[in-house]
Amino acid sequence: MFVTPAYAQAAGAAGPSLLAQLPFFIAIFAIFYFLLIRPQQKKLKEHQAMVEAVRRGDQIVTQGGMVGKITKVRDDGEVEVEIANGVNVRVIKSTIQTVRSKTEPAS
Repeated sequence: MFVTPAYAQAAGAAGPSLLAQLPFFIAIFAIFYFLLIRPQQKKLKEHQAMVEAVRRGDQIVTQGGMVGKITKVRDDGEVEVEIANGVNVRVIKSTIQTVRSKTEPAS
């Protein structure tokens, strides 16, 4: 009785089906995967390889900004870093941000 024609027409209209929307959602997921997830995984693998390759004598920068030279690599996931003459600190390997200069392996 008090229903306008616009409401009456909209009540019978159905939106697109779920099957028609599925390709759109798959495309959005693919875009997110190739632009966000995949590059982040690649960067993480490169960082893990760099951390596992550190050895005594390498100059490093930690995530906290400390610059030092590795004096000892421990088996428990830590390294000893000399940040000044006679000042050694223990640093967790995963907090190493970059390796500034690598040393040649001992023969």
